[in-house]
Amino acid sequence: MLLSTVLLQAAAGVGLSKVGAAIGAGLAVIGAGLGIGKIGGSAMEAIARQPEVSGDIRMNMIIIAALVEGVALFAIVVCFLAL
Repeated sequence: MLLSTVLLQAAAGVGLSKVGAAIGAGLAVIGAGLGIGKIGGSAMEAIARQPEVSGDIRMNMIIIAALVEGVALFAIVVCFLAL
């Protein structure tokens, strides 16, 4: 299905760079969402095991989620600059 979409866009004259940039931006968003979800789930499991260190775990979770979000934003900007 994806290959047929790419071929239709190439035949329409849109250019493969725009299609590639759109696919790259989509993959960056999906990857960031999965990564932040995994971070949150792991942090909740860690807090359930050791509730006395919940503040430290929460702080580390927020820092790591912000770093993942920053990388995803950078990837999306690079994809849009490829247009």
